[in-house]
Amino acid sequence: MKRIIVLVLFTLSGYAFGQMKPEGKYDQSFPTFYQQRSSLFRVLPETKNDIIFLGNSITNGNEWNELFGDQTIKNRGISGDVTAGVLNRLDEVTSRKPSKIFLLIGVNDLAAGRVPDSVAKNIFLIADRIHRETPGTRLYVQSILPVNNTFNKFPSHLNKEEQIKQVDLLLEQGAADHQYTFINLYPSFTNAQQQLDTAFTNDGLHEKGRGYMLWKHMIYPYVYDLQAKPSVVPLPRSINWTNDLFPLYRCHYIVVTDTMFRSVAVGLQQLMQEKGLIAKISDHILNNGEPQIILEHQNTSTHAINEEAYRLQVNNNRVSIAAGTPHGCFNAVQTLAQLMRDNSVIDGVAITDYPAFNWRGYMVDVGRNFESIDLLKQQIEVMARYKLNVFHLHLTEDIAWRLQIKQYPQLTQADNMERNKGAFYTVDELKDLIKFCKERYITLIPEIDMPGHSAAFRRAFHCDMQSDSGMLIVKNILKEVCTEYDIPYLHIGGDEVKITNKNFLPAIIQFVHEYGKQTIAWSPGGNLEAATIRQLWMNKGSLDPRISYIDSRNLYINHMDPLESVISIFNHKIDDCDSGSVKKLGGILCLWPDRNVLKQEDLLTMNPVYPAMLTFAERSWKGGGFDDWHTDIIDSANFSAFENRLIDQQKQYFADVPFPYIKQSGIKWKLYGPYVNKGVLTAKFAPEKKGFRPGRQKYLPLTGATIILRHFWYPEVKGVLTKPIDSTTYYAVANIWSNRNTSALMWIGFYNISRSLPTPAPELNTWDNRSSEIWINGELIHPPHWARAGEKGNIENPLMDESYEYRAPTAVHMHQGWNQLMIKLPVGSFQSGNWENPVKWMFTAVFVKPSGQNFISDDQFTYSAN
Repeated sequence: MKRIIVLVLFTLSGYAFGQMKPEGKYDQSFPTFYQQRSSLFRVLPETKNDIIFLGNSITNGNEWNELFGDQTIKNRGISGDVTAGVLNRLDEVTSRKPSKIFLLIGVNDLAAGRVPDSVAKNIFLIADRIHRETPGTRLYVQSILPVNNTFNKFPSHLNKEEQIKQVDLLLEQGAADHQYTFINLYPSFTNAQQQLDTAFTNDGLHEKGRGYMLWKHMIYPYVYDLQAKPSVVPLPRSINWTNDLFPLYRCHYIVVTDTMFRSVAVGLQQLMQEKGLIAKISDHILNNGEPQIILEHQNTSTHAINEEAYRLQVNNNRVSIAAGTPHGCFNAVQTLAQLMRDNSVIDGVAITDYPAFNWRGYMVDVGRNFESIDLLKQQIEVMARYKLNVFHLHLTEDIAWRLQIKQYPQLTQADNMERNKGAFYTVDELKDLIKFCKERYITLIPEIDMPGHSAAFRRAFHCDMQSDSGMLIVKNILKEVCTEYDIPYLHIGGDEVKITNKNFLPAIIQFVHEYGKQTIAWSPGGNLEAATIRQLWMNKGSLDPRISYIDSRNLYINHMDPLESVISIFNHKIDDCDSGSVKKLGGILCLWPDRNVLKQEDLLTMNPVYPAMLTFAERSWKGGGFDDWHTDIIDSANFSAFENRLIDQQKQYFADVPFPYIKQSGIKWKLYGPYVNKGVLTAKFAPEKKGFRPGRQKYLPLTGATIILRHFWYPEVKGVLTKPIDSTTYYAVANIWSNRNTSALMWIGFYNISRSLPTPAPELNTWDNRSSEIWINGELIHPPHWARAGEKGNIENPLMDESYEYRAPTAVHMHQGWNQLMIKLPVGSFQSGNWENPVKWMFTAVFVKPSGQNFISDDQFTYSAN
């Protein structure tokens, strides 16, 4: 960036700004290095949707893709460049249609004598041209960084502090008019004298490694569309951010003051190693100012539930974790892992935390659909990351018995299984899984269902569990399970069966208790002893104060639409109380995939496992919730805040695994109706006719991408209609703004099929069996060509494309400006006459775009119900 080069550039700038032509026509007017870089950029492969860093030597000097570990990031910095040079070569950038551009330019302009107003205007020209040539690209204009005079280098750049501030102020003020996001880097790079801090530079102008690490930290949320501060799930009890910044990239020591935390320290060391950070474990605190993470044994009994409590504090040179138990320390490390989101710097924070409920669990039914050990471990890893601590494994079913019993090998013979024949867990595999859970402070609870759900048992022994011979076999099985495995609890099922032997369950419970294991059983269910913990699975009502309870009511995610699941679980008040007690232990989220699947991965694709799991982790840790069971957004502010954190988790940690969820708290609808259709579902009403003026009609305002008018478990589970009326039609209307004419993708659905019922597929050329329809700008959006159109439901036929989250999105066309989306929602009788196809009156409509293995909200569209 020599002075003579800058002066030559500005000799041309008056002409260049007014009459700049595309394709680098004036490259020859710029310095040799500029020409070299510009010509290189033009011959590189023209990839689309990249993130481009555009600027001068300060941008040029960084390896951006290595810094972020992201090959979609491209460096378009040229040493010595000015605003004229950027304009000259901008076509090479805009032709790539990047997803984002991060621009930092202007200090060389000031060095050449251009006034702040002119520099800002030239940057506005760049912004306007980017918006014109690639309207789908988001532009981020970064403030000019400070300089430092003490190095006596680059004399033309010295003493420009006030001019730099003036440019930055103009850029901040012009952001809205020129449609970019302004990022003010300047204050974070200054010292007490308001100059570039010498920790970040060795020449007064350019950044050293530390400077680039800070820069990365500051723009990280903009690069990946994250919240300004790290999003922690579950949200800690108390979290207070400070202005301190801990340099994680310079932290090489984990200090353990008590040997009980050694294993947690090793886990943290491994986590850091996975992030490319090397740290040693030490037993004494360093007093030399070296950045360090300290794990200390301290009393954290700030609450009745204190075994899992912890405190975490981050300042400029220390991360301090205090806990009374290894479990509490482990929880703190899970929080710390989320604070480390950019692997470079951690924001200063003070956290005090503990859970509302002791039991925060997740259950999978592997009896009906077998899951490999690897897939189970994947889910357990996620449980641990979000502080869930109970893994309930439903091992036996009518379809198959999945646990090896050494005394009775016939139980796991392929001939006695109806699905995944021959697939079961050996004794060693279950022991390994129990150990895997314990290492993550998770209790594994195996379930051997009895005396119901036991057809596999009957096929193996040709007798019923409740018979004398069956009861003897069951006791032998339980003896082996209780003596073979290191487990504190055994779930015995006990529901959905006719009790023919009233002594069966009491005798089994006594037998298990004699082996020192606590029993758990489903409720409602059979005749149980008071000492057995009840796992609630249906119906509200008063609870027996003598009995301990676990809540799984309305927590079966196999029945839930993905978008419904997050709202419903967020609203859920576990055990009908704000926090746990000796008798109200907590809850367990359940996955019951009754319907057959083509492959085990479909269990995560067709069920909202991870979105629901993270939401349940939040609710069970924080407590609270709302009375009754609601499927609509009740507390919009808190739900939106949680949803923002949930989406951050999706973007950061679930790109390569199914995570069927879309941000929906900003989607607004007007619901018109009811119009009485007298059972004629195709009847047309005012919203379909010309001259309909929505602004003059009464409507119900709604929020969300999935709207449930009436749940199939109404009135226990509530939709948006307080008193739904059958044989009526509603219309939902939303307006969507698009900056350009473009194609778009949508998730559209009218009945999210339960993965537990043999529901039939829709008829050809229909969205559902209610004659629902959807229009965009008056154009009918046609339903998919269903793979099994009109076929009768069969629990053994895997789902294919019946619900939006596991089929290709629907393509639609959007006009520039406002677009109207209208949905017709007729319903006939609520009495379907078929328990396998209950009436769930609902719709889903949301714009999406691909992101890794998943879809995310298409943020180029803005929703409005006005």
